[in-house]
Amino acid sequence: MFFYSSLQKIIQTTEPLKKFEYFNRFYQSFLNADVNFEPNFTPIKFDEPSYAQFCKIVAPQKVQKRKNFTTNEGRAILIHAVCHIEYSAIDLALDAAYRFRSLADKFYADWLEVASDEIRHFKMLEELLNEIGYEYGDFSVHNSLFEASQRTNTLVERMAVVPRFLEANGLDATPFILEKLKRILNDKGIKKLVNVLNIILYEEIEHVRRGDEWFKYACDKEGLGYDIYFEIIERYYPQSFPKKKGLNIEARKISGFSCDELNRMSSKIIC
Repeated sequence: MFFYSSLQKIIQTTEPLKKFEYFNRFYQSFLNADVNFEPNFTPIKFDEPSYAQFCKIVAPQKVQKRKNFTTNEGRAILIHAVCHIEYSAIDLALDAAYRFRSLADKFYADWLEVASDEIRHFKMLEELLNEIGYEYGDFSVHNSLFEASQRTNTLVERMAVVPRFLEANGLDATPFILEKLKRILNDKGIKKLVNVLNIILYEEIEHVRRGDEWFKYACDKEGLGYDIYFEIIERYYPQSFPKKKGLNIEARKISGFSCDELNRMSSKIIC
């Protein structure tokens, strides 16, 4: 099985079940060391995200607001939003393995394992969504994560922006969502959702840590200081720092962020 052409096919597959089927077959071949890396394969720039065929894409501010988790619709909007993040993250992880070349085998193993995790996360959330009568694609979505993959074409920028900024922001946001949900834990469906979100939060820490590892690897290779991170984030997401509130300090420290970085993000001493 060819490595890059197989990944391209998986990324471009627009039906989730087929995408997962193709990935599972490919991933098993990879784990069995039964793939060939094509030395002259040229990656393409994808014109649209794979979910464009079944999701209505709108500007981020026009996505349905997540509120009133006591109703089925309110809960579905929340689950759908997280579902979409996980589905987008599948293609982002695959794209990292597809786009960046001449790296250690561990790099490809890391991001294919991340993609496998994201598929499992998506399936857990999709099951919860189906249980209350909804499907992925029933609500509008934004394509911010896809745009991030389009804009970051070097390893330093990709690792800074995707795992170390966008996914790390998820480490900050999830505890606040969990806190709101815990107020209505008497609901069986909410208990299931809390359990799933806790699993995702725990495993995403490792995903961010891997991004941190490969960000620092790329910086070392190019002779860049790690503080280039703030310059990159300011370029793509102006005024994100400092004074960032609600940092998940412990999760970020486990993921590789230094106290100096966390203090710089918040503009005060927090660790």
